[in-house]
Amino acid sequence: MMNEDQVKEIIQRWRNTQEDDLKPEDYQQFKTLGCASLSEGESQQLLKFIQDEKNQVIVKSMGCVILAPLLNEVVKEAKGLDQYQAAITHLTRTCRPNELLDCMLEIIEGIDPGAISETILALLPHLQSVLLRLDEGKAACVGSTLSALQKQLSRLPVPYTEQQEEADEYGLCRCSAALTVFTEPFVEEVKRTDGNCAATAEDEELKIELLKFCMRSLREPLLEAELKHDRRSPLWLFAVEIMVTLSAIKEPLPELLFFSSLRKNILMDNNQFKEARACLAYLLFVQLITIDNFPAVFSHVFILQCNMEYISQLLSRYAVNTTLSEHVFCFRTNLQSESYLCFSDSKKESHLLKGLALFTKSLERVQDNSLPVSLLDLKSFYSVTQNLRRVLTDCPIQHLRESGLQVFQVFINKLDAEAKHKFFRCMLKTSNHAGIESYIIKNIRNQFELSMKWGNANEWFLGTEFISLMTLVLCLPQGAQTDLLSSMDKVMESLNLLRYVLIRDEELRTNEDVWEELCRIKEEYLKMLRVCISISRAYYSSELKALREDQKLKAKEARDAARPTKLVKSITVRKEKVSNMSPEVQHQVLQSALVTFDLMESLIVRIEEITEEKRNKLN
Repeated sequence: MMNEDQVKEIIQRWRNTQEDDLKPEDYQQFKTLGCASLSEGESQQLLKFIQDEKNQVIVKSMGCVILAPLLNEVVKEAKGLDQYQAAITHLTRTCRPNELLDCMLEIIEGIDPGAISETILALLPHLQSVLLRLDEGKAACVGSTLSALQKQLSRLPVPYTEQQEEADEYGLCRCSAALTVFTEPFVEEVKRTDGNCAATAEDEELKIELLKFCMRSLREPLLEAELKHDRRSPLWLFAVEIMVTLSAIKEPLPELLFFSSLRKNILMDNNQFKEARACLAYLLFVQLITIDNFPAVFSHVFILQCNMEYISQLLSRYAVNTTLSEHVFCFRTNLQSESYLCFSDSKKESHLLKGLALFTKSLERVQDNSLPVSLLDLKSFYSVTQNLRRVLTDCPIQHLRESGLQVFQVFINKLDAEAKHKFFRCMLKTSNHAGIESYIIKNIRNQFELSMKWGNANEWFLGTEFISLMTLVLCLPQGAQTDLLSSMDKVMESLNLLRYVLIRDEELRTNEDVWEELCRIKEEYLKMLRVCISISRAYYSSELKALREDQKLKAKEARDAARPTKLVKSITVRKEKVSNMSPEVQHQVLQSALVTFDLMESLIVRIEEITEEKRNKLN
């Protein structure tokens, strides 16, 4: 440790030395003395030295090296906080802005994972002051600064629930609000020069950097946050500010959303850019933020067609392998908190909610029965429907499945007759899910019924094209080996449709070829279904009998020895193996299966009765 006289001697030497003659050892010694003052709690003495008029040349030359130690004290909220803040403020006004900026970017780059928000909140006001002092290259510096800040903030978990946002445990909400304040003077600069003949390339570059900032913010954190109009949460307010900023810098929203491929400036990775635009579309068309600034010249069908790309992007997030994403939170932050353990799940839920809401809003203003069949050939339309199907069949969250089913029906309603016909065929061929197929068959019945009404007749649900649908409806892909328990929904709905068609057969009989083909398909289907029911009833009856015997034996070892290979083990109900169920539940499942076979057979009998009645009536 140096004594006071030695310190005074060193300071005097620095005062008498030209800046160009200062050596690296001088910078290190200056930093050592500054850190010593901080560790000994002499904040007032350090501030006095920094502000002393005699030392301004020293401070201007070497002051940057003690910026990081001073900031650490601010983050720790150490005693003498006001003096530390005053010292940093003086440094940002005295030292060269380029050197200060380099030092601050180093601080951001090496930020402590446990103090990300605290460090950024302490640094932002001073960082803004430094950037405003720059004369040349300001736009690039603003861009690199915003990018570095957002890179660190992306490591923080995004609060999803209202309670998480209010608690703001990791400070993301506070940092987002502070970023808005940070960018205000630069947005004002762009507003002043926009449309001005004297605007320079530097002004245009600053606009581009602010646009990049907005797009990165839309992707993260806003895409992952729950944003509701009726809940003015901090992240909702941040979303509003981002949308207002886009309007303020005169960035045309149609160009961003609909014609982005024409942009000359590469803003970010293509997939990330698409995610950012998906969030932008959601905020604009669902939450209606700055919708008044959006031109009203685009048709509702065109907007739907463009939005389908973003809807597909949002719904496809559910298809990401959960085993790869469930550890995302720990990997990104090294932080642990029970309130954020469901981070990856809430992220997926947020994407799905936004996708379903954007799909619904995009369809709302489209006229019913108006979407042409040509739209179904577009890749985005196919992707959306397939991703929506996965949500309906695989998503474990009930309210998302319910919302998905609602928008699924709305989409069907918007298709014209030919498009409905093609969509139904596609779903029956690709869904591989009895529930989806039964829902499609219900819609086929509704369209058949509508076509029977005066003025609504069409070939797609009443003429020759109707047969191609019925061929897919009256079909058992595995023939006699079909698992009727898993296919129950589709089989029952198919029989109900067939019964209804036979009752309302007047129009179909007018076309002899159509009627004969329908009768042929019907006979083949019922014949195969009877065989299938007979085999299935035999299997399930024997299994039920064995289960009852097992219950009497009670001992598990006796059951296993008596029946080493049990049919129950191969039976699956709603993705759960029956063998994993309790004996009581197994009994209910098997009994219900037998009842279902009886219902199927009774429907077959009724269909044959209707056929005979119609034949006798005609004769």
